[in-house]
Amino acid sequence: MPADTDLIKLYSNRILGLAADIPHHKRLDAPDATVKKRSPLCGSTVTVDVQVENGRITGFGQDVKACALGQAAAAVTGSAVIGLTLEDVRNGREALRAMLKSSGPVPAAPFDGFEVLEPARDYKNRHASILLSIEATAEAMEQAIQADCA
Repeated sequence: MPADTDLIKLYSNRILGLAADIPHHKRLDAPDATVKKRSPLCGSTVTVDVQVENGRITGFGQDVKACALGQAAAAVTGSAVIGLTLEDVRNGREALRAMLKSSGPVPAAPFDGFEVLEPARDYKNRHASILLSIEATAEAMEQAIQADCA
């Protein structure tokens, strides 16, 4: 178990800076899909709205009520997702999950900003909050694509 001083170091200035400046932090007026995710362990919640055209995200909004790590992850997600396909988002989600849970490499661009969260690997109780935004984004895209195909 990491020491308290390690936990303090985890909340670096860079993480706090990202948390304070989340892109696309307003909900969309007319989303194609909306997904709300909650971490049962800490109570963090993220609600994501997407608009999808031709299989790519054209509009994105999110409401983030999470710890600084969850907010920083939402900032990285929000800055990367416009123009991405469902496969791109899924790949980013799986790479982030692997980085946190099995010491995998930092996700490739456009999700390489997640490298700031590498120190959180040792804090398993923070993983769910970190994954909320990208998981909600992937699920919202799946719903939007399914609705478009129906």
